[in-house]
Amino acid sequence: MTFDEKLAEYANLAVRVGINVQPGQYVLINTTTETLDFTRLVVKKAYDAGAKRVHVNFSDGPTNRAFYEFAAESEMHEFPAWMVAQRDELIDQKGALLWIDAEDPDLLAGVPVKRISDQHKVAGRALEKYRSAVMSDKIAWSIVAIPSQKWAAKVFPELPKEEQLNTLWEVIFKTVRIGDGTAVEQWKTHISELEKRATALNDKRYKKIMYKAPGTELTIELPAKHLWMTGASKTPNKTAFIANMPTEEVYTAPLKLGVNGYVRNTKPLVYQGNIIDGFTFTFENGKIVKAQAEVGNDLLQGLIQNDSGSAYLGELALVPHKSPISSSGILFYNTLFDENASNHLAIGEAYPTCVEGASDLEEGQFQALGLNTSITHEDFMIGSEEMDIDGEREDGKIEPIFRQGNWAF
Repeated sequence: MTFDEKLAEYANLAVRVGINVQPGQYVLINTTTETLDFTRLVVKKAYDAGAKRVHVNFSDGPTNRAFYEFAAESEMHEFPAWMVAQRDELIDQKGALLWIDAEDPDLLAGVPVKRISDQHKVAGRALEKYRSAVMSDKIAWSIVAIPSQKWAAKVFPELPKEEQLNTLWEVIFKTVRIGDGTAVEQWKTHISELEKRATALNDKRYKKIMYKAPGTELTIELPAKHLWMTGASKTPNKTAFIANMPTEEVYTAPLKLGVNGYVRNTKPLVYQGNIIDGFTFTFENGKIVKAQAEVGNDLLQGLIQNDSGSAYLGELALVPHKSPISSSGILFYNTLFDENASNHLAIGEAYPTCVEGASDLEEGQFQALGLNTSITHEDFMIGSEEMDIDGEREDGKIEPIFRQGNWAF
């Protein structure tokens, strides 16, 4: 396939499989100016699929940084009502939401952490309805990524500048199964395999998951009615969509107060245009009671203090070390890719879809089911080829889930 053919297939994949645009549907795309040509192609594909109207919110890296550097301090504590209204109308109209990510991992390096944290908090509170709709699969949503020159330079600093962008393009195509047959059909097969794993875990009904690796000894209890899920989801009207492309994970929600032990990250966390790395969390009865990072510690402290739920876990996800992204040996400095190369956890909000019957409840009712709520949901990577994971069943029987970083069954 030529580059243009791969690009067209990627755009079609995002529209037809990612958000699965339906006839007469509104589509909102959030992206950056780095993606202009690809976004135009996606818009055309969305109209081909029958979209009623496609709107694009373009942001610009330097412009975004200028806001944090130069806007009045008071603006760090405000969030525009019109930005909230746009998202709320998309939810009311049962539209579809697509993120096309191409941001620089170091975009906000050097910006005062408090300004970033303050704006994140106020945005999280203002967009509560929107966040809830996404976390509960009330609308179809998906995230895909394309390379920018700054991102490519971060991933491949050893390559000549003129080769970096094309190299990252080809790697991304490979991770989303483009270039070797029909991507749409390959994705059907891939999701089917992930769903077999989820079904097997659901049949086990583990009450605890126990992790062991260098720097990690962690026990996570699971809610009584927990569900293991894959990247394949459905809206209330049964429209299928894929939230993350690529995706290699099978995930569920932890019991909020049932996390104990310590865990160390194995890949950097890119958060708010900065890198956090070399960190360990210590948990007692679900809460992070100690956190320290070698890089980005101030930002890490701000992250876990965003609100009362930011110091608790909201997700645990299993990804084998022998998976396409991990086997590439590439550190992407992008959570969409790095989380699909490694077992990971997320601090903050839990997915209501991971507990039977929770998707139809109000957020205030989640606590009774043992689910965490928060304006935060940030994944961090903990997996490696040295990680063993066991599951404890209701009768106390201990069974291996992972050995040396890979599935044990």
